[in-house]
Amino acid sequence: MHSIFVYMLKRYFPILEWLPKYKKSYLAGDFSAGITVGIMLIPQGMAYALIAGLPPIYGLYAALVPNLIYVFTGSSRKLAVGPVALDSLIVASSLAAMKIANVTDYISMAIFLALFVGVIQLVMGFMRLGFLSNFLSRPVVSGFTSAAALVIGVSQLKHFFGLEISTNNTVKTLQAIFSQISETNFYDLTIGVAAVLVILGLKKLHRKLPAAMVVVILAIVGIYLFMVNDTDVHIVGQIPQGLPAFLIPELNVDMMVRAFPTAMALAFIAFAEAMTIAKAVEDKSQEYFTEPNQELRALGLSNIIGSFFQSFPANAGLSRTAVNVDEGAKTGIASLISVVVVGVTLLFLTPFFYYLPKSVLGAIIILAVYGLIDLKYPKQLWAQRKDEFYLFLVTFLTTLLIGISQGIIFGVLFSLLLLVYRISRPHIAVLGKIKGMEYFKNLKRFPEDVEVHDEILMIRFDAQLFFANVQYFKSQLMKEVSLKGDGLKYVILNAEPVNYIDNTALNQLEKTVENLKEAGIVFKIAGAIGPIRDILQKSGFLNVIGKENVYVRTAEAYEDCLKKMERTALQEKVSLQYK
Repeated sequence: MHSIFVYMLKRYFPILEWLPKYKKSYLAGDFSAGITVGIMLIPQGMAYALIAGLPPIYGLYAALVPNLIYVFTGSSRKLAVGPVALDSLIVASSLAAMKIANVTDYISMAIFLALFVGVIQLVMGFMRLGFLSNFLSRPVVSGFTSAAALVIGVSQLKHFFGLEISTNNTVKTLQAIFSQISETNFYDLTIGVAAVLVILGLKKLHRKLPAAMVVVILAIVGIYLFMVNDTDVHIVGQIPQGLPAFLIPELNVDMMVRAFPTAMALAFIAFAEAMTIAKAVEDKSQEYFTEPNQELRALGLSNIIGSFFQSFPANAGLSRTAVNVDEGAKTGIASLISVVVVGVTLLFLTPFFYYLPKSVLGAIIILAVYGLIDLKYPKQLWAQRKDEFYLFLVTFLTTLLIGISQGIIFGVLFSLLLLVYRISRPHIAVLGKIKGMEYFKNLKRFPEDVEVHDEILMIRFDAQLFFANVQYFKSQLMKEVSLKGDGLKYVILNAEPVNYIDNTALNQLEKTVENLKEAGIVFKIAGAIGPIRDILQKSGFLNVIGKENVYVRTAEAYEDCLKKMERTALQEKVSLQYK
């Protein structure tokens, strides 16, 4: 009983698994990564809060408690949890669609979303629904991420130009910028462009330099010393000092109904995003195994408890996780140190951010999401798999032109449609025996190397036979039968790739066999695996084709047909000589 209890504790709190095994050699990497990511979190958190339409302080709140909870519950030891650009944009677009009247209600709904998303993720984790992340194919993820990066980048242009634009729609934002371009605040524009150049320059000088934090400090000092008028530059302004207070999020039925679609989409998207990052890190290091269901529970708890400390939805950040790994993080101690850095900032340093220009935060966001735009992958898809390229394109355009939530939903639906199409029209090959060998290969691939007999048709069906594809199987089979002509006497189905046959397919197969019999054609099955033979036996199908027409190997069925063909020819010769 004690061992079961310990096992369950370690399962739900993975820190109990790795912390007792912690080595001193890990500390240097964890400390370096923790400090670096903690410094990154400060400007990023504030910037991502702006994306979500929230005051900057809420970005620091989202960087604090969710990250701390994940340290204890996450199965990945290197994920850096906190506010992320993509989730922030989903929050902004969803809350904008709700047309919330005032700032207080807007903030309340954002915090409630964190609670709702967390509950959904926690329930999904206990229901073991982690496998759902498998339905996000790479073309969908790539198309979604690239478009979302563009959407996020465009949303920050208003801070660059110092314009007041309320819409979150990409097309409308661009239209508004062009229509108001004469009203550009050149102080904001100059500072934003300078911030981009300094960050790029520092990264070129040394990629591990905390370029974003350096720019933030330089901008604050510059504005404090040289800004003559408060209206010259759009600045962050007053930021509350101190750790977030414990507050129970406002709950009512109306909020739940309005937030449900967004919460469901966000719970799924955030989990898929986190698992994509976690798997990439896991594959690179091969040091531990990320458990999808525990990740759901960990993210769920992080968001639930975070919402009680005024956090909006948090998730694993790609750029911060990459820095975490690059800096040598080995365990969650790195994230724990990041939490301390954010906590110290909240307690003592927030007054210093009063003079931080919003255009600098916009520059940080634009550069952070630029790396998410993947141009090579769609080119590769166009050259290799055009159907998957169209899947990428549908997801990309839907996300870019319609909305973030709609993009991921359309992408998944289009993926499922593509999957259904492929399942309903699987690969079918007409086989021939390679001359002088026991191999049976596709006639189209080896047209000059195979034996061909007008009396024998061999086909291989590379999928399970069930209601969705049996009509396609039947039509392709009868097409090949008609192409063979009147001399056809035997049809051999190589059933090695077939791993299941449902009742609908069996009924159609029986009718097909009967039709072939009426035409004087014998149907044979070769290479069927054990479960398929059981299905054929229990269904009575063996009585339809005859047990003598079932073979272990395709070669045996082929040789049997040849012998019968030779015997028939000999009988015909003898009968002619007798006359």
